[in-house]
Amino acid sequence: MLRFETAGESHGECLVATLTGLPAGIPISLEEINHELWRRQQGFGRGGRMKIETDRVSVVSGIRHGQTIGSPIAMLLPNADWKNWTESLPVESGDPSLHKPVDRPRPGHADLAGAIKYNFPDARYILERASARETTARVAIGAVAKQFLKNFGIEVLSHVIAVGSKRLERVVEWGEIVAHSKKTEVLLGCVDADCEAEMKALVDEAYRTGDTIGGIFEVVAHGLPVGLGSHITWDSRLDGKLAQAIVCIQAVKGVEIGFAEDGALSFGSKVQDEIHYNKDERSFYRGNNRAGGLEGGMTNGEDLRVRGFLKPISTLRRPLESVDLTTREPAKAAYERSDVCVVPAAGVIGEAMVAIVLAGAMLEKFGGDSLAETLRNFENYQQQVRAF
Repeated sequence: MLRFETAGESHGECLVATLTGLPAGIPISLEEINHELWRRQQGFGRGGRMKIETDRVSVVSGIRHGQTIGSPIAMLLPNADWKNWTESLPVESGDPSLHKPVDRPRPGHADLAGAIKYNFPDARYILERASARETTARVAIGAVAKQFLKNFGIEVLSHVIAVGSKRLERVVEWGEIVAHSKKTEVLLGCVDADCEAEMKALVDEAYRTGDTIGGIFEVVAHGLPVGLGSHITWDSRLDGKLAQAIVCIQAVKGVEIGFAEDGALSFGSKVQDEIHYNKDERSFYRGNNRAGGLEGGMTNGEDLRVRGFLKPISTLRRPLESVDLTTREPAKAAYERSDVCVVPAAGVIGEAMVAIVLAGAMLEKFGGDSLAETLRNFENYQQQVRAF
């Protein structure tokens, strides 16, 4: 079973990522991991933290001579901003006068609920762990999962389909997403230049007014075999695992697989993907992909499409009404350095989470202590599918 964990705080010494369960012999490139970390930091509307951090991974176990060795992988991601917080967040007691309390909780953030839950007098420790800085570690883990998946011809990418009220109203094909992913300059992650320009105008407006803005990203996985996941039990259904993987990303409030909302408002004859058979290639295929590549909790051979609905970031330069935790009097919410728009970055994080889930599903189905063994099992299954 594939398992991962992250540790660390937003302004602590470093983030820690561990991944257990990958077979031995998977070629791993640190530059590919670092490239994914770079992608997470891009996009129009990012805040000042991106000018401080240049994320690069340090692997301390589980990868040797460019390959996995079957043991747990551990990675460290230093926080460059730690130098500014060493006296404010010491491991030992330190000087209480140097503490930086967050005593005016931000609406929409974990601040108040977390402070009450853990009985803290302010929300500093809640902010430190609830911050989306934690997703840096997830992206590093997802980059390793991607490198495992590509051995089976599986790729995972994302693009942005909406920022605020501006939405791209068409299906984006896989080739467009691949071409867009090769660009070295990232604006808002939309494949349509005209639509992206209108999205940028909305981000500009949010910046001018001290506001923030959300949107929708879509993660697409290409090259998946039929039959990952299962219909047998509720917790083995792949759509359920993917939904949790997306909604657990900070600020994501909803998830959609395929064209769920449109389907819910239509008749069944307009929603189901009709089945066809190609006699030359001896394979089944769907006339459309409204289901998003999943039927009955299992992959059906079409591209997997899953969307995350990202609310606007809850830290505003023009703060909302709150309450002072000490005096209980009305007060403006606290402000911590933050972003205006993070939808493209959220897409990269979504890719990481989808890749981790798919890597786990591949290992559940095909097993193997080494990549060679997993590949043999995979190819035997593919022969069975072709012979069906």
